[in-house]
Amino acid sequence: MNRSVAVALAAAVVGAAVLATAASGSGAAGSTRAAAQATARFHDLGVAKRAGYGLLKDARGVACIAMDGMPDMGAMGVHFASKTLLGDGRLTVSKPEALVYAPTGAGLRLAAVEYVVLKAQWDAKHASVPALFGHRFNLTPAGNRFGLPAFYSLHAWIWKQNPAGKFAMWNPEVSCR
Repeated sequence: MNRSVAVALAAAVVGAAVLATAASGSGAAGSTRAAAQATARFHDLGVAKRAGYGLLKDARGVACIAMDGMPDMGAMGVHFASKTLLGDGRLTVSKPEALVYAPTGAGLRLAAVEYVVLKAQWDAKHASVPALFGHRFNLTPAGNRFGLPAFYSLHAWIWKQNPAGKFAMWNPEVSCR
């Protein structure tokens, strides 16, 4: 193989690896930028609703999700989820299954995105727990507050600072009170 063909082949392999990393979401900064760009329009809740995101309440009818009995943990906020994306068994950085809004005195403000996949769907096709942005998803077992089967999820606080970490489940700066 001549040198120019070898260099072109190596460049193609490296380029494919970079694209695969960006598409899978395992690259950190670039992927969160892609998620932010894809969801910026959802600062307008009306746009999110027209795109198919609907209010998600827990089994008790509560819309704002907080850690019961542990107010210092903060809250997640109010979730608007896409039934279509929740049921597709796939994870796409630019299409989060849920949008998370923090209650403020002026209304709801987009704070985070949440990626969710049902455990049974994921496990049927994959040998390991899902990961995006270099972070493994959390497992929520069946019998959860939403009445859903077991699912994997990952919050990405791309629109609101989270002192607990960009990918922490709870944000101490969000309150449901």
